[in-house]
Amino acid sequence: MKDFKNKVAAITGAGSGMGRSLAVLLAARGCHVALSDINEKGLAETVKLLDGTGVKVTSQKLDVADKDAVFAWADKVAGDHGKVNLIFNNAGVALGSVVDGGGYDDFEWIMNINFWGVVHGTKAFLPYLKDAGDGHIINTSSLFGLIAVPSQSAYNASKFAVRGFTEALREELDLQKVGVSATSVHPGGIKTNIAKAARMDQSISKIGMDASSTAKFEKLFRTTADEAAAQMLRAVEKNQRRLLIGADAKVLDLVVRIFPSGYQKLIAMGSSRMK
Repeated sequence: MKDFKNKVAAITGAGSGMGRSLAVLLAARGCHVALSDINEKGLAETVKLLDGTGVKVTSQKLDVADKDAVFAWADKVAGDHGKVNLIFNNAGVALGSVVDGGGYDDFEWIMNINFWGVVHGTKAFLPYLKDAGDGHIINTSSLFGLIAVPSQSAYNASKFAVRGFTEALREELDLQKVGVSATSVHPGGIKTNIAKAARMDQSISKIGMDASSTAKFEKLFRTTADEAAAQMLRAVEKNQRRLLIGADAKVLDLVVRIFPSGYQKLIAMGSSRMK
């Protein structure tokens, strides 16, 4: 896909962060957008930003963990816009917890949004993308879909799952030759609200961490949501299989490639210094 003009893009998590930036950048390039978020206030603010852009904008409050709601939204988007070319499965949440301390409720919560939300969005929109004959699925994993870190076992699990799901999907689409492709996106530290809004379980004290550890990591974030969104659109244009966003993502990806298992000792040492 080399041109976004007059295409139709559906975006989850469009009420803030990268989702909002994607909506603004796509609209500026003449792409009609269907936006969703569980946060109605943030969603309305994004819609307002698109006033006067000349593209069709629709919006829907949506919990991506609700399979039936996601499928209903996909049907509505196709009905309202006449077609769908892109789905950005961008909505996500974060959780800090250790394996022997966190509850099952939190684990299910993050998996239902981060992983199953991506699965629902992909399966709901894929038939419409195939019908359009010119489509792309962009699934947001994370740097933590490439590298594991203490206190992030549930988040790691969800993002590693997105990576595996998307890479297999891309291979299947290549074989089917249906005019649809897929990209797995791995942002490093992006200046959004996801870290601030993360659930932090007190069990992380078992490894000498506390809620302030998140704030320390946030100070290292350098990439803006706008920069990340722009890179995502370029990845679609280049039909990239994987997109690493930020110097941190690129450096740590290289570390994992050089030290496939040994990196764990390095991460543990680095984490102890962040206490």
